[in-house]
Amino acid sequence: MPYKFDYRDGDVLAWLLTDDGATAARIESYTATIYVGTPDHDQDRLATVGRHLAELPAVERTAVEEWRTGFRHDAGPVLRADIGRIDAVSDVASTVAGWGSPGTYRLYNVDFTREFRFCLETGRIPVPERSLRTVSIDAPPEQLARNNLRTVTVDGVTVDGETAILETITERLNQIDPDILSLQSSRLIPKLYELADQRGNEQFDLGRRSGYEQLAGQSTYESYGQVGHSPARYNVSGRVLIDRSNTFMWDETNLDGCLDLVERSGLPLQELAWASIGRILTAIQIHHAYERNVLVPWRSWRHERFKSMQQLHDADRGGFTFAPDVGFHEDVHELDFSSLYPNIIVTLNISPETVRCDCHPDRDDVPGLGYSLCPERGYLPDVLEPLIEDRDAIKRELRETTDPERRTELEGRSSAIKWILVSCFGYQGFSNAKFGRIECHEAINAFAREILLEAKAILEANGWEIVHGIVDSLWVTPRPDSEQTAPEELCELVTDAVDIRLEHEAAYDWIAFVPQRNSDAGALTKYFGRADDSEFKYRGIECRQRSTPTFIQETQRELIETLDAHRSPERVCDRLAARLEDLRSDAVDTDDLVIEIRLSKHAEEYTRSTRTAAAATRATQQGYARSPGEHVSFVVVDDTATTVDRIRLASEQPDTYDTTFYETQLYRAAESVLSPLGWREQDIRSYLADRTDASLVQYS
Repeated sequence: MPYKFDYRDGDVLAWLLTDDGATAARIESYTATIYVGTPDHDQDRLATVGRHLAELPAVERTAVEEWRTGFRHDAGPVLRADIGRIDAVSDVASTVAGWGSPGTYRLYNVDFTREFRFCLETGRIPVPERSLRTVSIDAPPEQLARNNLRTVTVDGVTVDGETAILETITERLNQIDPDILSLQSSRLIPKLYELADQRGNEQFDLGRRSGYEQLAGQSTYESYGQVGHSPARYNVSGRVLIDRSNTFMWDETNLDGCLDLVERSGLPLQELAWASIGRILTAIQIHHAYERNVLVPWRSWRHERFKSMQQLHDADRGGFTFAPDVGFHEDVHELDFSSLYPNIIVTLNISPETVRCDCHPDRDDVPGLGYSLCPERGYLPDVLEPLIEDRDAIKRELRETTDPERRTELEGRSSAIKWILVSCFGYQGFSNAKFGRIECHEAINAFAREILLEAKAILEANGWEIVHGIVDSLWVTPRPDSEQTAPEELCELVTDAVDIRLEHEAAYDWIAFVPQRNSDAGALTKYFGRADDSEFKYRGIECRQRSTPTFIQETQRELIETLDAHRSPERVCDRLAARLEDLRSDAVDTDDLVIEIRLSKHAEEYTRSTRTAAAATRATQQGYARSPGEHVSFVVVDDTATTVDRIRLASEQPDTYDTTFYETQLYRAAESVLSPLGWREQDIRSYLADRTDASLVQYS
């Protein structure tokens, strides 16, 4: 089966792997297909649009076919249009959409990427038939940004100089003949070709055939309140390009996990690597729709049913949470529902076409909301059930397997499926989801709240109390003066009651739930503790935050280990004093004080003199401009300044730092460790200020 697809001169090149490389098959007869329908399946209007379409140069043929335009619709007539050039699909669709008044025509199967479209329409699942060979190429980001490429690292070997760069890459490609090029940044593609042109190296090529093409330009987007950056995407012939600056699945899983999703979604590996979780889930859903003879709408026109004010109030709520009991707790067990939201969807048959269905308007199935659920099997449970079952099987095998290579493969596949299952719930409320509906989102939450309340009652009746609970996880500790049911038996009781498996995830010797910074209320996602296998777990605190400098992360872990060893705030403060002394004596390497942040604006758009603004401006001044959504790394050298001199970029390799600024960061990290014991930053500062004799522990 081909694993990579290129488009050359209007034809498709399908690349098949061989034992010693790859070979391309040219497919000349392929045409892309879209469909046009009307709300009432009006044959006369379809005939009219067919005549108009036949006049467009890009359309090769038209025909009326029977397709379903929704999961609860019977098959009806739609107009099929075969388009000779795949890059003309959007133009043809936009032309049809402009005919008549809005809603006159509805279009289907329009906005597919070209490689996915080809695989879907020709029934190809692009899974490679042998192991893939990879070559990795990296370069300093500041050199790429300044268009001054002088250094690259090829499979761990660093070379300097333009001639050496081109020769080393060519030699490595010839030696390995890779199927995958793993790049630190896609910016490397045009830079390397420009360098080859400048040096007169006409033989240089990254692909198995000459040249490269740009598939998409860079862009900025906003998702869940955060600004992101999507770099330009490129393609070379016969090889998969992985841009490690723009890949979620590659980072969160591994090649085995990605290939598992290639098989499930039909997305070629190159596309899957840059695709979002939502795009991958949509591709899986599209395959299931095709199996049911259902077309994919171009633009969603799902309406939201009328709701009373009371229904809106009851429905517009998230998952249930039990506020964390702030403090230091011993003998705590973490219990997790296995894929809670996906299992709710599957076991209760929640799907866009089953919630508030027309055929059962009088049913009251969803607790607290009064929504009906159709008993006829929905498409969404059919999508998710194989994923749940396969992940359960993988997890069972992982518990029994000791072979390292097999474990790596299974862990990658398990993680890949996990991310799809994690996103399937929220995706139902996403306005651009091809197959989604806000009522599904609301119904899932309603059932989840009931399940957690039922679990709470069972736990308490069996001698346990909840110290924290969020979404699908519960932390419990024995109730004083009560007899406790064993955790494993407890999980079985809850599983039998709610019909979704509750698992014993971990036992903690102790766990600490952190309060909010300016409140005594518990922070829902900030805690740390030591499991009974002596492994420390950290969630939400500074050592888990990407922007936290390495020195602060390492110090915070040290403080937690000190707390574990001595259970004494004073001893933790003594350890903190030693790290503060390191800062004050300039004993900390500036590489360990680098802060990495994501920009939300262009440099000139910042109106306040913040560190972020200083970093963005300084990068621009040095020819290293960053776009919104991209990251910039810096060291704070003078936090009292209001100019770009406040910071130094990490690429400048600063040799000094602002001691007071980093002291404040250390105190904040220490507060996260000691606030569960009632010590706030001021208490820590007071204790250290009152010390007259240095504790020996800081020198140990």
